[in-house]
Amino acid sequence: MKVGVIVLAAGRSQRFGRPKQLLLYDGQTLVRRAARAALAVRGPVVVVAGREQEMIALELLGLPVTVVPNESWERGIGSSVRCGLDALPECDAAVIVTCDQPRVDGSVIQQLIAEHAKSGKPIVASAYAGTLGVPALFGQEIFAELRSLPDGQGAKSIILRHRDEVATVDFPAGALDIDTPEDYERELGVA
Repeated sequence: MKVGVIVLAAGRSQRFGRPKQLLLYDGQTLVRRAARAALAVRGPVVVVAGREQEMIALELLGLPVTVVPNESWERGIGSSVRCGLDALPECDAAVIVTCDQPRVDGSVIQQLIAEHAKSGKPIVASAYAGTLGVPALFGQEIFAELRSLPDGQGAKSIILRHRDEVATVDFPAGALDIDTPEDYERELGVA
């Protein structure tokens, strides 16, 4: 089974006030951490970048990933999901990862793939903080629905709409999502 990974890094970081993709966490930028985690799949990895695409491309130098510009990044996350899917070579499944969950690592992504093979379900989502979300794997049969996401809507809406077709991987650390300077400071132990 050929699995690709889409790293979403095109957001405007509105609540943060500056490009959070380029924040340092444990000695690496968030986008580089996410890309390195994605490389555990050994399949194609595309990183969807928006306004900061040149800076993101520089951050990813030396990694075997493809930086894909989303010229419509301001329209929302759905446009980035479409952009990432369109850039992936033919794959049987795609894992969607965001760069603002710094505790995502290669083992979590590999668990999603293993659960997909074991369960046969078309969606495998991470379970944390009483909800389901990304990182998540979507089988090819879900690609058309991902491509039809409204601009402002992410893949979580598909996960929740197809609850009976979703297998899960427990990932409590997925609850850490750096959206604000306070989240970042708290995680670094500065607050």
